[in-house]
Amino acid sequence: MTIIDWISGNYVEIAGAVAGILYVLLEIRQNPLLWPVGIITSSAYIYVFFTGKLYADMSLQVYYVIISFLGWYWWTKEKSGSGSKESAKGHGNSDAEKVSEPSPLEVSRLRRPTGMKLTAVFTALFIASWIVLDKFTDSPVPGADAFITTLSVIATWMLARKIYEHWYLWIIVNFSMSALCIIRGLYPTLVLYLVYAAMSFAGLKEWSKSLRST
Repeated sequence: MTIIDWISGNYVEIAGAVAGILYVLLEIRQNPLLWPVGIITSSAYIYVFFTGKLYADMSLQVYYVIISFLGWYWWTKEKSGSGSKESAKGHGNSDAEKVSEPSPLEVSRLRRPTGMKLTAVFTALFIASWIVLDKFTDSPVPGADAFITTLSVIATWMLARKIYEHWYLWIIVNFSMSALCIIRGLYPTLVLYLVYAAMSFAGLKEWSKSLRST
């Protein structure tokens, strides 16, 4: 098989991998364009994971498409901030009206109540996914598939809310997915997730700057 033949047979997976790398670069820079790029990436991987019989991961990509629209809205809409502006009333009037200025969604730390809720959601989804994959599909790795899928669901929601700790979850997901790609022979996707893993550490460092500036 020539390189051209291999590329022609895997062009969807390759395109998804390239778009995925661009997605993480935009994520590190906190650029809202990551969301439309994410929609493209997830659409490609719906097909890739379906053909690879990774059904939970395929369902995860559908979730990614949905949460991408929601994250796009959260990242670009404005909310009330602490800023203010003064407008004088009348000539020489010292009274001023403070008007709340909008500010974009900012990077924040995970709060304990939110963490406890997310842990409970993760546990419930993980058990349910594992049972469904084991009983009703021909997935060869139902436990691993369910774990990666469920942790990715939590991480993506945290990303949409700009919660800093989501990077730690991506590190776990990316290394776990790399191992799974080796097992299933998805080598272009393996390269993608190894790059993802390296970039997750860069994301941790870059987003920490936003925490220090708030």
